Amino acid sequence: KGVSARDMSLSLGQANNYINTIENGKSLPSMQSFFNICEFFDISPQEFFDEGSHHPFRLRALVEEANRLDDHTLECFLEIMKKANAAGGRKR
Repeated sequence: KGVSARDMSLSLGQANNYINTIENGKSLPSMQSFFNICEFFDISPQEFFDEGSHHPFRLRALVEEANRLDDHTLECFLEIMKKANAAGGRKR
């Protein structure tokens, strides 16, 4: 989101060093604070722990846009993605 740890801490209603203590391994967030952190980043807890996804925000946006497409357009889009991957457009 492009905010400092201090600003995030304050946005979460915590002390200004709250996120720094988590980042430095000095404390762990409560379950409620964890959910608040996920909400702050607009991600689900599952997305937070998904190490296989390097771009969770982009993937969610892609799925949201794909859900708005009619079946034919969605099928065309899927074929374009498959062809791009086959042509070497995969991440390295």
